[in-house]
Amino acid sequence: MHTPVTIIGAGLGGLTLARVLHVHGIPATVYEAEPSPTARAQGGMLDIHDYNGQLAVAAADLVDEFRGLILPGRQAMRILDRDGTVLLDKADDGTGGRPEVQRGELRELLLDSLPAGTVQWGHKVSGVRTLGQGRHEVNFADGGTVVTNLLVGADGAWSRVRPLLSTATPEYVGESFVETYLFDADTRHPAVAATVGGGSLMAPAPGRQIHAHRERGATLHAYVVLAETLDWFAGIDFTDTAAATARIAAEFDGWAPELTALITDTDTAPIWRPNYALPRGHRWDRMPGVTLLGDAAHLAAPNGEGANLAMLDGAELGKALAAHPDDIEAALTEYEQAMFARSTEIAAEAAEFFEDLFDGTAASLVAVFAGQDQTR
Repeated sequence: MHTPVTIIGAGLGGLTLARVLHVHGIPATVYEAEPSPTARAQGGMLDIHDYNGQLAVAAADLVDEFRGLILPGRQAMRILDRDGTVLLDKADDGTGGRPEVQRGELRELLLDSLPAGTVQWGHKVSGVRTLGQGRHEVNFADGGTVVTNLLVGADGAWSRVRPLLSTATPEYVGESFVETYLFDADTRHPAVAATVGGGSLMAPAPGRQIHAHRERGATLHAYVVLAETLDWFAGIDFTDTAAATARIAAEFDGWAPELTALITDTDTAPIWRPNYALPRGHRWDRMPGVTLLGDAAHLAAPNGEGANLAMLDGAELGKALAAHPDDIEAALTEYEQAMFARSTEIAAEAAEFFEDLFDGTAASLVAVFAGQDQTR
């Protein structure tokens, strides 16, 4: 296949696609709005699953390099009640089914695996239009343009490419994350570090949850989950760290101090991240020369599958294009039909978990994991 592929977005999905295309000798260019690979933090830990994310790593021919990123012991998991009682304490079983890596390190691995110049930084898309016969024009904020016969929107929740295919827009799901970090926690926050342990911690209650991961070294990364409206969060000044953490911590009055310290003792300003989703089962009619992957295609509320699905989308699209070098439309049709089914199935499974199995309490979450263990 000699048609160059134009990819919008240098996230994990877009980079996986570029890498798989490179493995198969297919040229690609990735256009990214950020000015450099280090322009912003890349988020925290990801568990890369053996049934999707790791399949993408294998398709990218990066298995050995990926194994070098895995943080030992991080599959350990604890579930606590709000009073700090440990209800479940699972050690890392060492099977590697869901190994944890740092998102930024995984992205760096993918970037380093691509030929120099594959990613064009500082190219923010201002608009995209169809020229007909499978050709599309991408306009950038700096006035530049590119015309392509094969356009892939890997540009996330607020994709500029999606409107070519769909009128769907993400809607707020009714809850947000507030992220905090505690650094050098074993020394500076020993009680909290001991509570989190060597892997992840979950302390759920209806409408209120505290999650935390031990990242590389002794960094604790917490996700405080609150089921509140956008207006409620807009009333908090997140630029005032003391006031914001006090306001968030007030929602956990009566919880164990070693849990609320993940909020009050943060070493960074808290970051508000509202959660959005596209309609469940989102799909579109085939349009020549363009498709979507990852959150641009099937944005869902956080369920542990987003990065894995984006990477698998990229890998499967790359493989389909390599398998149909003389028929782009056949490749895109094959990819989309499989992707639609895959993302819909994952969404249904997530809905079953959150709506039917997990009622928001720590005890119900423990019961879910106990049931999973019994069926293995």
